[in-house]
Amino acid sequence: MCSSLLVVLLLLSASRPAHSKVRVHRWDISYAFKSQDCVRNLAVTINGQTPGPTIRAEMGDTVVVHVKNNLVTENTAIHWHGIRQIGTPWFDGTEGVTQCPIVPGDTFTYRFVVDRPGTYLYHAHYGMQRSAGLYGLIQVALPAAQAEPFSYDYDRSIILNDWWHDTTQQLSTGLASVPFVWVNEPKSILINGRGKFNCSLAAANQVCNATSPDCSPFVLTVVPGMTYRLRIASVSSLSAFNFEIEGHDLLVVEADGHYVNPFAVKNLNIYSGETYSVLFTADRDASRNYWIAANVVGRRPDTEPGIAVLNYYPNHPRRTPPTARPEGPLWNWNDTDYREQQSIALSRSHPDYIHPPPATSDRTILLLNTQNRVEDGRTRWSLNGVSHDMPHTPYLIALREGLRHAFDETPAPERYDYENYDVSRHPPAVVNATISTSIYRLKFNSTVDVVLQNANTLANSSNSETHPWHLHGHDFWVLAYGTGKFDPRRDTSKFNLVDPIMKNTVALHPFGWTAIRFRADNPGAWAFHCHIEAHFVMGMGVVFAEGVDRIGRLPTSIMGCGDSKFLRARHH
Repeated sequence: MCSSLLVVLLLLSASRPAHSKVRVHRWDISYAFKSQDCVRNLAVTINGQTPGPTIRAEMGDTVVVHVKNNLVTENTAIHWHGIRQIGTPWFDGTEGVTQCPIVPGDTFTYRFVVDRPGTYLYHAHYGMQRSAGLYGLIQVALPAAQAEPFSYDYDRSIILNDWWHDTTQQLSTGLASVPFVWVNEPKSILINGRGKFNCSLAAANQVCNATSPDCSPFVLTVVPGMTYRLRIASVSSLSAFNFEIEGHDLLVVEADGHYVNPFAVKNLNIYSGETYSVLFTADRDASRNYWIAANVVGRRPDTEPGIAVLNYYPNHPRRTPPTARPEGPLWNWNDTDYREQQSIALSRSHPDYIHPPPATSDRTILLLNTQNRVEDGRTRWSLNGVSHDMPHTPYLIALREGLRHAFDETPAPERYDYENYDVSRHPPAVVNATISTSIYRLKFNSTVDVVLQNANTLANSSNSETHPWHLHGHDFWVLAYGTGKFDPRRDTSKFNLVDPIMKNTVALHPFGWTAIRFRADNPGAWAFHCHIEAHFVMGMGVVFAEGVDRIGRLPTSIMGCGDSKFLRARHH
């Protein structure tokens, strides 16, 4: 083991509480028929269930998950979203970046330390299996002797997702086809794995049972007068949601594992890959129940809202609320300014938990997000005219083992022609893009700014989409949001360097820009990508490599594909 890795492991060991535990899970990944929205359909399950089991641990605990792939005809991999994997970059769970996929019949063991309290996710990071049901929550508590900057009586959680009736193979094949076949809007919105599809709209070959217990609304029971911490997470594959509890104000206190400057909302906009904790008090009329709703925003709503019930004890949990279901901001589903203003309001740290960013950065990368055509006629998403493709040999293995030509070593483009490019032009002036496996190599321990720039799609009309961007292996400071085109000479003065929130996922709003800053201080190869599953499959992502020379010997369990199959045989 190299000395630098030994130092990292010793520091991790020293920082772990003496009472830390090892939390062991054994998961069987398999297909099962489920009726989550009343339509009988195949889902990817963990031990027969979706969503999968919640992982509960304390800060400093080690989580061990033995994953057996029983999908028979499909590979898989699981990403631990928001867990930085300090000292264990090979267990990030990103197929093509940090590991080879888990092949059918094999068992793969993930082992990592949860070093920070908060609300996190896990989900498939192979193909489009996340949209098929392979996901769940991670809740990391503070040690009992430590206190959070807010109080509550009970801790509850909700996970949001969107749901299709087509298989992941049908969806992904359409995205790679010429002519292009879009996935379209989801059939249902699920709250804790439960939704409601209108059975009168079911196809002749579909089995739809509106009375199935699998699709009865999720019920959150509360005791009058009590205050609840509600953890809300989104693993949606496409949709942004506007979440509300009828008649109850929500106080946002945590975002992606960091304490925010508390901010009260009636409706919370949440994007794929984000997690929040909100506080609410059960202080309304206790003689009735209330609706919980998740409505689609940012896209023209073509899916019924996700619905659950807030049950005031001792009312019957299946007692229907007497009011109409909340429709959310249907009147302004495409009001970008409203959503951007809420993003800005939620981008400040709690005053007692400020971690100021470095005052300056060593490097600035401008990433223009565009929809393009590539030479074979396919539709792809690109960054600075380059659409990302995964190599057959994972980056971490290729970089650490010196496997040249495993990926394109031409440096990925740092910028685009921001002075002349018209982000609002439709259709865009530049239509074509190239496909590449190139990456960004970052100097270890340097400070990096990334400015995400949105633009018009290939549509002939004005159309720009919301993109939630997720960074693996790091948290970043959210420095600023802006409308229009980012100008480095003018807009850096808008950066919040005083109390910016740290997150791992951030929204890029239509025709706008988002600026983030992070320290390249975690040795490894890390994906940074749009968390809309179809967009990432279509190339909307990049890879950052930093300090790989500081990593010790890689476990052979992550090898076995591409050029690494020879390494695995040699190590054995």
